[in-house]
Amino acid sequence: MFDVVTIGAATRDIFVRSKRFQNVPSDSAPDGWNACLPLGAKIPIDELVFETGGGATNAAVTFRRFGLKTACVSCVGDDTGGREILTQLKAEKIDTRGVQRTMAHRTAYSIILVAGTGNRAILVARGASAHLDRRTIDWQALRSRWIYFTSVAGKLALIQDVFAHARTSLARVAWNPGNLEIAFGRKKLLPLLLQTDVLILNREEAAELSDCSPRDLSCMCKTLGSLPRRVLVITDGSRGASATARGVTWHVAAMKGKVVNTTGAGDAFGSGCVASLMTDGDISTALRVGTLNAFSVVRHMGAQTGIVQAYPSARGLARVHITST
Repeated sequence: MFDVVTIGAATRDIFVRSKRFQNVPSDSAPDGWNACLPLGAKIPIDELVFETGGGATNAAVTFRRFGLKTACVSCVGDDTGGREILTQLKAEKIDTRGVQRTMAHRTAYSIILVAGTGNRAILVARGASAHLDRRTIDWQALRSRWIYFTSVAGKLALIQDVFAHARTSLARVAWNPGNLEIAFGRKKLLPLLLQTDVLILNREEAAELSDCSPRDLSCMCKTLGSLPRRVLVITDGSRGASATARGVTWHVAAMKGKVVNTTGAGDAFGSGCVASLMTDGDISTALRVGTLNAFSVVRHMGAQTGIVQAYPSARGLARVHITST
């Protein structure tokens, strides 16, 4: 019996940082900026970093470093990238029996273009991560108290299998759906959302799922807050995050400091929150833990390098300010 099983993508990440990426304001960009580069030019790179990432593996590292018995379910290619991901998971003492290997597809790759501000754009080749085979998942061998479920390339049958397994095994579900899952719409996803214990979305995803304006956080919390059985969490980048449960909304501000790279911050926040809920149960504490984990990640290059090494101390938690309405 595992404490938690993470399900979703596993990727090989290549971080390309250059001060020459021009930052141009844009209302349509998620972070408010576009990174522009001149075609036909040679652009000097300030830093090139090779790491592993993906929603399932990033979350798994948080859970394991917090002392939780953790397994990961994903799909990688039978190639160098896939072997590197497996090696990293094993180095973190994460069980890999649920990681599928395929010769039909290459391991997923992400090329992350990082501007001098730490903001980034990600070029994604989903590869094997989009081909997780629901038919070969050994659910009996992967029984757990919790399931932490990230994007699975919009595979609805797989999503339904996960919730069916959770029902029969009495596992709690934390769900961080991606754009391809949210594209199904709230009406179609409603039966699954009502079986979710912790629903984790970023502000843009919450706006799309709730049909609210991206500027109207109150509307999102009101529309979606009663759907998960335990708590709705909405991350909002440099503006922090909110959590809604039982008609109460808590807000946590992002911590101040130099940002090196924002990739993996959402995964660090969500998995930190859920790990805290698994051990403590208090929502305000969970927001503090998620914030400290995400803050540590954004100060490093790579989605897993900065994940904190252990559950934060009481002194560390006291540094994070929480308000409620």
